[in-house]
Amino acid sequence: MPVIPFADLPGSSRVWLFGAAAPIDDVDEKRLLAAVDSFLLTWAAHGHPLWCARDWRDERFLAVGVDTSREGASGCSVDGLFRTLKSLEAGIGTTLMDNALVYYRDAAGFVHGISRDDFAHLARTGNVDADTMVFDLSVLDAATYGEKFERRANDSWHAALLPG
Repeated sequence: MPVIPFADLPGSSRVWLFGAAAPIDDVDEKRLLAAVDSFLLTWAAHGHPLWCARDWRDERFLAVGVDTSREGASGCSVDGLFRTLKSLEAGIGTTLMDNALVYYRDAAGFVHGISRDDFAHLARTGNVDADTMVFDLSVLDAATYGEKFERRANDSWHAALLPG
């Protein structure tokens, strides 16, 4: 299958984002990315190879993209990606499929994944604010990933968790 550099994906490419609940060390990162790369090399939808890419950031975030101008990922093919990631969780000691976490970067530059309630509590106590950098795992395309994945809380859906 054509696995390409993530930067070569067209902006309209479909992207799925996954955040690790805890940072992934170098050993587990290699294991995770080797398994993801192996999956991507054989990823297909209805027998058609997918032009795809992956990106890894901040010891936490995996982005997988498909060039939908060539071939779109089917529901079954996406389920295969999700099953692959789920099967890796025990081996890397953290979850990748927990959509309930909010990710933010603290003043020292470390990334944290916490519940929405905990993030709202940090906002009420002044430990995070409108200028805190947050990560938006709800972006759906490569252009938005490049432009808005990490941004100020006030400029994302996270603003709803900040005091009014």
